[in-house]
Amino acid sequence: SSPVVLDGVVYFGSWDHKLYALAVSDASTSATRPAPTPVSTIRPIWSYETGSNVLSSPAVSDGIVYVGSNDNRVYAVDAVDGSSLWTYETEDFVLSSPTVSDGMVYIGSRDSSVYALDAATGEVIWTYQTGGPVHSTPFVWDGVVYIGSVDGKVYALGASDGALRWDYQTGDSVVSSPAVSNGVVYVGSVDGKVYALGASDGALLGEYQTGGPVVSSPTVSDGVVYVGSFDGKVYALGASDGILRWDYQTGGTVFSSPAVSNGVVYVGSYDHFLHALDASDGSLVWSYETGHDVYSSPAVSNGVVFFGSWDDYVYALDASDGSLVWIYKTGGRVRSSPVVLDGVVYIGSEDHFLYALDAAGETP
Repeated sequence: SSPVVLDGVVYFGSWDHKLYALAVSDASTSATRPAPTPVSTIRPIWSYETGSNVLSSPAVSDGIVYVGSNDNRVYAVDAVDGSSLWTYETEDFVLSSPTVSDGMVYIGSRDSSVYALDAATGEVIWTYQTGGPVHSTPFVWDGVVYIGSVDGKVYALGASDGALRWDYQTGDSVVSSPAVSNGVVYVGSVDGKVYALGASDGALLGEYQTGGPVVSSPTVSDGVVYVGSFDGKVYALGASDGILRWDYQTGGTVFSSPAVSNGVVYVGSYDHFLHALDASDGSLVWSYETGHDVYSSPAVSNGVVFFGSWDDYVYALDASDGSLVWIYKTGGRVRSSPVVLDGVVYIGSEDHFLYALDAAGETP
């Protein structure tokens, strides 16, 4: 839902079926900033129209772009020209983002199911029914699909057959997407905790309590877990011991999932900013203000940070200093997160389109 701000409090609904009232800083309650003057005005390489909002983030594999839409469908689109290859219709919105592995596309749906589809044809290989909507994005590791559900569980499913290996019950909805590193599954929950679970058996190895629901998905880099929380903070936790290394207070809820590159953590916030933080101590390197909330998770490629904002723009910033390289205005809010491959940025928008944009800002 769209947030409403009154007397220093932001009210909004969430996919976990709850209504939240959160105190926000002046940065979050300020009026929408006018759109920046573009450094480079670009046109898409191509755009593909789905039947509804594209909140799902694309995945690209073997020349095919896969993405979900709120028209209940999963799409496979040619990465070069944007032509349709196949679609598969689920029973509800597809907010989950696809993961492609070994010729299979894994994705969740608000119909509570996890789907495994043939990447070439879209044929269903298997489905698994959870106890609640699946907004989490699958992580595939060592023949197992790890995914969360609004039923509060983290599931481990056989990648080839969808058989349940184990599940773990958290204290509330799991919208966060798991990350697996060194045999450990890291995932957030709306109960405010970040969990570390054994990848083989789901045993609880550790947990860390933040000050708000954790919908952001963890990123693991150099032995540190980076994740955001509704309390407005970005956390850096030791991957092996869960000990807090540092935290950084933004001015709004952090839905965005961090990206780590060259010793810098990039993450968006509902304070309208993309923040660049020193990975070692959490100090601010730079921040860039957009015209609205930054739900989108950034991607870094060739020294440029790409992300979307609720001000309808896709941004490309210099990763070293946050200066604007180019922007592109879509026809709706951009909650989808970009993926960058072979010099092309793929991203969805609430205007129903999937876009392919030149990463260098050149116009075809």
